Amino acid sequence: MKPLRIPLLLLSFLLGAMVLLPSCRGEEEIIRSQEEQVGTGTKTGPIQGFFLLNEANMGSNKSTLDYYDYKTGKYTRNIYAERNPNVVKELGDVGNDLQIYGNRLYAVINVSHLIEVMDVRTAKHIGKISIPNCRYIVFKDGFAYVSSYAGPVKIDPNARLGYVAKVDTATLKVVAECPVGYQPDELVIYGDKLYVANSGGYRVPNYDKTISIIDLKTFTEEKKVDVAINLHRLELDNYGKIWVSSRGDYYNVPSKMFVFDPKTERVTKTLDVACSNMTLAGDSLFVYSTEWSYLTGKNTISYTVIDTKKQEVIDRNFIKDGTDKEIKIPYGIAVNREQGEFYVTDARNYVTPGRLHCYDLKTGTRKWSVKKTGDIPAHFAFTTQTLQPL
Repeated sequence: MKPLRIPLLLLSFLLGAMVLLPSCRGEEEIIRSQEEQVGTGTKTGPIQGFFLLNEANMGSNKSTLDYYDYKTGKYTRNIYAERNPNVVKELGDVGNDLQIYGNRLYAVINVSHLIEVMDVRTAKHIGKISIPNCRYIVFKDGFAYVSSYAGPVKIDPNARLGYVAKVDTATLKVVAECPVGYQPDELVIYGDKLYVANSGGYRVPNYDKTISIIDLKTFTEEKKVDVAINLHRLELDNYGKIWVSSRGDYYNVPSKMFVFDPKTERVTKTLDVACSNMTLAGDSLFVYSTEWSYLTGKNTISYTVIDTKKQEVIDRNFIKDGTDKEIKIPYGIAVNREQGEFYVTDARNYVTPGRLHCYDLKTGTRKWSVKKTGDIPAHFAFTTQTLQPL
C-alpha cells in the first residue's frame, strides 16, 4: 500500500477511487493474461520464477497478479483473472502483501478486508480469510500471523488499537487475536517472539512510536518498546538484529532507520537513512526511499545499501548506469541472489500500469524491463515450484 502520507494519502486514494470507478471490470468480462518476452531464459538454482502483486488504487478494485518465469524469460500479466474466471471481483481492492507458505500463495488484500489463498502451482483460488483492514503476513509452525488496523480506512484521532490475527493455515480460520498498538504494519518472527511495527498513522499527528512484542507460546503482548514515530518496515538480519524504519511526520521529522536488538529489547543504533522499503541479500540491506515532504511538496528519492554486520552505509546509489533517472516512483524491491539480480518497480503516476526493472546484482546495470505491469507493482514472492500452464 502507498506509504501513509496523512491526510494527503487518504484524499488521493478517494480521488483515485472516484476517477477509476467507472472503469471497474464487469463481472461477466473475461480478462486474458498478456505475455511478454523480457529475459533470456537463463536459470540458475531452484527458484523457478516470481509472482508480483500489483496494489492498484483504492476503490478501483484492480489489484492484479503477474508472473515471471526464469526458464523461459517470459513475463505474464494478470494471471489471476484468467485462472479464476468464477471469482467475482477477482483479487479485490489494494494488494498489500504477498507471501508463499508451503504450497500456497497468500495475497493480503487490504481494503477488501481479506487474504486470498491460492495454489502456488496454479494460482487458482483455494479460499479466503476475512480480516478487517489487513496489512502484512508472516508464518510459523502451521500458523499465519496477520497485522490488522481493525477499523475502517479513515483518519480518526480516536482510531482503535490494531491487532494481530492468528490463522490456522490448515483450516484458514482465525483462531485468536492479540491487541497491539495503533495501526500495526510489518511483522517479523525471531525465536518464539513476534515483533510488530505500530504506526498510528490514522491518529496523525499523534503517531504511535512502539514495537509490540508478542509471546507466540501464549499469544499475548508482553510489552511495547518505544522506537520512533510512524513505524513501518521490519527486517531481520543474519545477526539476530531487527532493522526498523520510521516514516517520520512528512514535515520536520525525517524518515530514519533503527537497529533493534531483540535480546536486550533496545534500539542500539540510529541511521540517518530514509526508508520506504528494504530487502536483505546476505549482509547487504538494499533500501530505497521515496520520502515525501509537505514543506517542499516533493519526493526525495534515494537508493542505499547498508552493511548489516558493520551497521553502516556502504553505497548511496545501488543503480549504477543512470537508469534510476527513468524511475519516477520506486515502489517495490526484491533480490534473487541465485540469479545475481535485483528488481525495482516503478509506480509512475499510481493510476496507470507501472514498470519493472531487472538489474545485475554485481554491477548495478539494467538487464531488462517490463514496460507495463499492473497498476502500482509492489510485492514479490519467489517460488521454487513451476507455475503450471492453463
